[in-house]
This record gives sequence, C-alpha cells and structure tokens, in this order.
Amino acid sequence: MKKAVVIGGGITGLSAMHYLERMKKQYGLELELELIEQEDGLGGKIRTVKKEGFAMEVGADSIVARHASVLPLVEELGLEEQMVYNGTGISYLYTDNQLHAIPKDTVFGIPMDREALFSSTLVSEQGKERAMQDFETVNDRFTKDSSIGEFLEEFLGKELVERQIAPVLSGVYSGSLRELTLASTLPYLIDYKNDYGSIIKGFEAHKETFQGAANKKFISFKAGMAALIDGLEEQLETALVRKGVATNSLEKQDGRYKLGFADGTSSEADFVVLAIPHQQAQALVKDDALDEGFGQLINSSLISVYLGYDLPDEQLPADGTGFIVSEGSDLACNACTWTSRKWPHTSPQQKLLVRLFYKSTNPVFAELHNSPDEQIAAIAKADIQKSLGIEQQPAVVEITPWNGLMPNYHMGHKTAVLSLEARLKNAYPGVYLAGSSYYGVGIGACIQNGKDLAQKIAQAMGAR
Repeated sequence: MKKAVVIGGGITGLSAMHYLERMKKQYGLELELELIEQEDGLGGKIRTVKKEGFAMEVGADSIVARHASVLPLVEELGLEEQMVYNGTGISYLYTDNQLHAIPKDTVFGIPMDREALFSSTLVSEQGKERAMQDFETVNDRFTKDSSIGEFLEEFLGKELVERQIAPVLSGVYSGSLRELTLASTLPYLIDYKNDYGSIIKGFEAHKETFQGAANKKFISFKAGMAALIDGLEEQLETALVRKGVATNSLEKQDGRYKLGFADGTSSEADFVVLAIPHQQAQALVKDDALDEGFGQLINSSLISVYLGYDLPDEQLPADGTGFIVSEGSDLACNACTWTSRKWPHTSPQQKLLVRLFYKSTNPVFAELHNSPDEQIAAIAKADIQKSLGIEQQPAVVEITPWNGLMPNYHMGHKTAVLSLEARLKNAYPGVYLAGSSYYGVGIGACIQNGKDLAQKIAQAMGAR
C-alpha cells in the first residue's frame, strides 16, 4: 500500500485530494490518502465571513468562469444550482482625485476599437494619436517572455499605458508592468500584434468573444465561496483530513518520507504534495541546494477592508461596480469593489457593502502594516468619504491582512520555478510543489494544478 500526503488544505491541496480519490477509485489504486492543514479550517485564501446580514469574502471573492477546470469541478460537487454570476457595470479609475469611467469596450483598459480609444476621458488627444501608431508599427523583437509594460508602451504609447492600462493590469497582477511578462499576464497580445498588425485590431476581431464573456465572467455561490471548500471536504470519502496540525519536518527515510507534526505525531509517505506558500515549503524541506530557487520567488502583502453601511447601495454611482486608484491620488487604497452591487447575494437587503484593498506596493502600506484595526478602519472610512462622499459610520468593519501571501510573477519567475522543479525532482522524487506560489494565482489555475498533480501520482503508480 502506497501513501500520498497533501500538506495544505487550500483550494490547490483540496483539489489534489479530490482528484486523487477519484483516480484511486477509477484505476483501483492501492493508495492511502492524508491531508494536513495547520489552521482549524480548510480553504486557505478562500474564506467567507457573515455578519449583520452581509457575506464578506475576505480572500478570493470569485472564480474566473471560463477556466477549463472550473465548471467540471462545480458539476462534480453538485453546486451548479448554487452558482451566481457577477453583476456587470461600469468600472472606474480614480485619478486626479475624481472618478473617471473606464471606456466600455476595453479589456484591462486596452481599447478594443478606435471609438473606445477616443471616448476615454483619461488620455489626452496627443496620447490618443500616439496610440494610433499601433496600426502602423510592426513587432520585430517582442516575444511572450518580454515585459508586458515595454510591449504596450512600444505600440500604444506611454500615456495610454500609464493613465489607463497600468492601474487596471497592476491591480489584477500585483506588480509593475515592466517586471511582468506577457506569458504570465496576457500572452495573446503577441498573437494579436503579429497576426493583425495591431493590438487594437486583434481585440476588435475578437470583440464578440470578450463581450459575450463579460456578462458571465466570474462566479461565486449563494452561500459564499466557502461552499466550494465545503463541497470538496464533504465529498472526501477515504482520505484522512487532519486540521489544526502544523507540519514541522520532512525527512528521507528508507526510500520514503517521514513527516513530523507539531502535535508529536508523524506519518510516512511515498508521495508528498506541498500545497503551501513557497516560504513554508522552503522551511520544511531545509535543503541548501534549493534555497537559491526558492529565494527567487517573490510574494507581496495585502490588507482587505470591508465596510458595511446601513444605507441602500443606490448611494453608489449608477451602473458602477467599483474603481481602481491611480498613483498620486489623495486616496490610500489601491482599489475598491462595490460588493453589494457586483455580488447582490452578499447583501440580500441591498445595503451598501464595499471592499477596499491596500497593497504592499502602496507607500502607505508601511504605516498600515503594523497599525491597530481602528487606525486602518479610519483610513478606509476616509477613502470612502473622499471617493463616494459617504460620511455615515459603517455598521460593519472587517479587516483581514494577507502578509507575504500574494505571489508576484516577475520576469524570472517561470525560469526559477522550472529550475526549482528539476532540482526537487532529482533530490526528492515524489515530492511536489503546488499552489499559487508557482503555477497561477487564479482559483481555476489552482484547481488545474491539483488535478495535474493527482494525475502524476496516479501515473507513478501505474495508472494509464
């Protein structure tokens, strides 16, 4: 009898265990399964908090619906009838200390046609004319491994990128565009430029696809994102799930691995999935030969703040779903989601619920990082007053720090991961790295990562 131990009960670890059980049954594998989670509950960055009639996702608030791994898992868990889709509307940029609507036909702020470009109130006429050079220039040096910031500036101009695109893309991918590759963000931009001679023309040719996806782009669940975690846990039949147990050590022992836990117990395993942040994986493996690879991986931090008001969300600008903040504004936050508007199920009485994000890339973060909750709440309330004119005190405040847990995929990330994987496979066969530190920050990518690792383990046991 072989044994596989998954360390980490977030979405990647749970997905790996879910698919290990399915493959165990499908292929008749003699495989014992165990999942270890140091926290008292499963879910990792997926956590739903309910207070005073509000449902607040203090981690990930939704899943990108179009990812190939998502809907099959939802169906396997029987959650189809629980799914809800995001409300759609105008997204804003808060720049020059006021809200500007991001033009409708844009993707991450990139215009999909000339009309979208020239309708922007964020870019000057000169900036728009510079962006038109995209229709005339040729790509002769950029590849998918190039900086997306340099690529976009080359063809669309610095002003459009800095004023409209960078705030949106940086908000999604948590990093400077000059340090992010096309491959790790929007790899299809290269194809658009090469195949159509223009990024904008490429988007225009695929406009219907993007517009069709916009209405049902993200999904959540009526009971909150925790329904996905609960569904995965409930369907585990043979796996032993241990919560509130920290893993202290991982050692080679007679061709297997011995795992030591904080409660004094231990386990032996033939396969180990490290579905934990890279810092924790590095501390557990304790191998100098791997430190260089681990050291090239970068994480940032984030503070999430929810404010729930005893006010109707009609207080919000019509048809809006939130805003992203440009550099140099009078707000401290990086972005604000109008949650009760975007996700009506989070506020059944349609009272105003907003979520603000404060990232470690923000100069104010150093002040917030070690501040008491009262000070963080005061800054958040001031941001809402300045941006939306709401002076009433919130009925609910929910503050959640995510310290060192937000991966940044910089230019050297892919190379670092490939090198680390190769060294780990050679020194620790049967031990696998998993999760957003390495293979994709979205929930869909994490589900796929867990499924792929389950397949590797099943194949190692002879399944075909």
